[in-house]
This record gives sequence, structure tokens and C-alpha cells, in this order.
Amino acid sequence: MGKENMTQDQRLHYLVEAFKADSGAYADLQVPDDRQGKQRILRSLMNIRMPKRISEDVLSVQDAYLQCRAEEKGIVQLSDIPEIRDGLSIWQGDITRLAVDAIVNAANAQMLGCFVPMHTCIDNCIHTFAGVQLRAECSRQMNALRARYGGDYEQPTAVPMLTDAYNLPAKKVVHIVGPVVEYGLTKELEEQLAACYRNTLDTCLENGLKTVAFCCISTGVFRFPNRRAAEIAVQTVSAWLRMHAGQIDRVIFNVFKDEDKAYYEQLLQ
Repeated sequence: MGKENMTQDQRLHYLVEAFKADSGAYADLQVPDDRQGKQRILRSLMNIRMPKRISEDVLSVQDAYLQCRAEEKGIVQLSDIPEIRDGLSIWQGDITRLAVDAIVNAANAQMLGCFVPMHTCIDNCIHTFAGVQLRAECSRQMNALRARYGGDYEQPTAVPMLTDAYNLPAKKVVHIVGPVVEYGLTKELEEQLAACYRNTLDTCLENGLKTVAFCCISTGVFRFPNRRAAEIAVQTVSAWLRMHAGQIDRVIFNVFKDEDKAYYEQLLQ
């Protein structure tokens, strides 16, 4: 059977075997027979894979597989998300389902995604369902920046990096490093978080991206207090939209936790 006629289960099996062989260290890994087990193995192998070349055949099957996964999960269109006020919306769920111009990824300073197998962070999720091309593009951009600024270059806080979204329903991904709260919240950290939102919107404006979904930047392992993060997000985005009236059609605050959903609902009511 040709690769173009594969079923989704056949694609999954093919990709597991291809990524096992590509890994070297895990070439002899025992794989469960069930679909969920194979999906976990495939995601883990993709998560740990360093950016490097892979055959066009494998990429073609991966793309077909991930696009089918996106359909299975359910693609959410902008028309499915009600506007609350002034071009602002809240949507609770998996950001990789959103068919918008740009989704925002809470990245780390290395800008290569999360290498922890099956980690639940948004960075891992976005890279998994975009496909291995996303890490490769991030690597190319970082290599160019290191050539310019030195081999120890890391992406500064609040400086966006724009990439394609590959197999995600979104068109683009804006990767941004949020502030890390180590010894308590400070005014400087609050300003850095506000800059994440402003600079991301500036990037969208410069690139003709009219609809953008923000994750809850810095509120996970970066330990920014959730309520204060939501206040800064709403205040900053609202002020930016007033200054750039009509230039962005919709900003979506994408939340995963019920706690964050409640905070944004209170702020936008």
C-alpha cells in the first residue's frame, strides 16, 4: 500500500518505527499494541528528538498523521468563540485546536521546545502537534542569532520569535519567554510580563496577523501568580487595542485551568 493510502493506524505504526530507528538509542524499544500506547511512544520520541534532517517520506506521513489528529481532536474556528467585549474573548481548552492567525507559546530561553517526554506544558504540546519541522525552524533561527550575538546567546525575556505553525490549525506561532518568579513578585517582573503581551501584539501587527490566542504566560513552572498575571494580561492587551484601534480583529485569552477561566471572566465582565 502506498503511503498516500495509509490508514491512521498504519501511519502511527510507520511513524513509531521510523522515529525509533531515527533515535538510535531507542531503536529496539518495545512498543505496546494499543493505539494510545503507540501514541505515547511516538510523542515521546518526537519530544526527545534533536533538530536534524529527516526523510521527506517520514515528514509526509507525519504531516498526514498530525493533520488527521487535528481533525480528530476538533478544530475550533474563530466563529465558534464568542466575543465578550472590545475584540476580547476567553476560550478554555487545548490551544493547538485553534484555527486563528497566531497562537502564543510560552517558551524557554533555548527556544527549542520541551524535551521532557509527554510533559504537559504548552511548549511540549505545541511542538508535538506542529511536528518536528517546528523545532527545526526554531533551531535555524537560534543558530542565526548565535552567529550574530555569540554562541551562548539565549532568547531574552519578552522578545518574540515568529514561526510557521506547520500541522497546527493556526497559521503562525509566536514563541515568547515570560518572566520567572524566583523570590517573589516585583514591579520589574510585572513590567516584563506586560511587555510579553505588547511585543507579541506588535509582532502580529507587523506581520498582518489579525487574530491571536494568548496562553497564560509565565503562570506554570515560571510561578507568576495566576490572578495578577490575568490582570496584567487584560490591562495590557486592552490598552494596546485602544492605541491600535481596528488593527487586530480578535484577541483570545486561552485558559486551561478553571481558576484562570474564573479570573478572566471576572476581569472581562
